[in-house]
Amino acid sequence: MPVIHKSTIRRARQAEKRRARNHAALSIVKGLVKKVQTAVAEKKAEDAKSSLRAAEAALSKAVTKGILKANTASRRISRLTIRVNALGATRA
Repeated sequence: MPVIHKSTIRRARQAEKRRARNHAALSIVKGLVKKVQTAVAEKKAEDAKSSLRAAEAALSKAVTKGILKANTASRRISRLTIRVNALGATRA
């Protein structure tokens, strides 16, 4: 049977904590993105704009915390912004 070192146990414990923290932050981001998508689908321009601001902030914060890569967050923000702007153009 292999020897299990204290450092291995500690690393496993740390990894589990980080995984839980990252999962919680990602679920918040996903919820906010979903809120924007729902508002766009229902053609609610004002709700979409306010939700977009919150989603952008959450995505940027996730990058700062190292949960998402910068390009991933940038791509998601870009795609959401395009959808929200298109919604505004159809209203005008």
